[in-house]
Amino acid sequence: MLSLVCAASAFHMAPPAHSALARSVRPRMEAAVAEPEVEEVPWKGAEAWSEGMKDPDTVFDIAKVKEVLPHRYPFLLVDKIVEFLPGKKAVGIKKVTVNEEFFNGHFPARPIMPGVLQVEAMAQVGGMVCLQEPITDPTAKGDFFFAGVNNIKWRRPVVPGDTLVMEMELTAFKPRFGLVKMKGSTYVDGKLALSGDFQFAMVKG
Repeated sequence: MLSLVCAASAFHMAPPAHSALARSVRPRMEAAVAEPEVEEVPWKGAEAWSEGMKDPDTVFDIAKVKEVLPHRYPFLLVDKIVEFLPGKKAVGIKKVTVNEEFFNGHFPARPIMPGVLQVEAMAQVGGMVCLQEPITDPTAKGDFFFAGVNNIKWRRPVVPGDTLVMEMELTAFKPRFGLVKMKGSTYVDGKLALSGDFQFAMVKG
């Protein structure tokens, strides 16, 4: 029995000589991998955001838009006109909110403004040009209707919170036949979202 104890003691493993060094290095390693300090982002506040998102001056407000266009809720898709050259071109604004009627079905889980309504909104901006002088006499009864659309290209989806900035420019007008051609483009956050060519026909009431 004594011989077994002696044999066991002969094979006793001493702790590694480097364990003390490891203990001394560990705190320095932990300090090296410590989380970096998060840089605090400056707080802008509501007033600064409001100033940065300020709307441009309005040429035609919603009251004037409703005076010119026959459309009403939920198909009046122009909030205001911010730039206008009579008989030539106009820039209109449409703010898209989650409360739009069409978002109830398009689509409930992922609301996207229907492309055809984007085209309709652009056409209404065109109507602000076509339904006023010098293209038409505002006292005469009549409306412009779609006669055709060409080269329509969508570049990105339009979702709640987006602001459509739409430009429509008259490229041809045939008074005898009441036909108008226009080209248009829509931007969201400065990036092209939609473009195309439009044809309208005047129908006298």
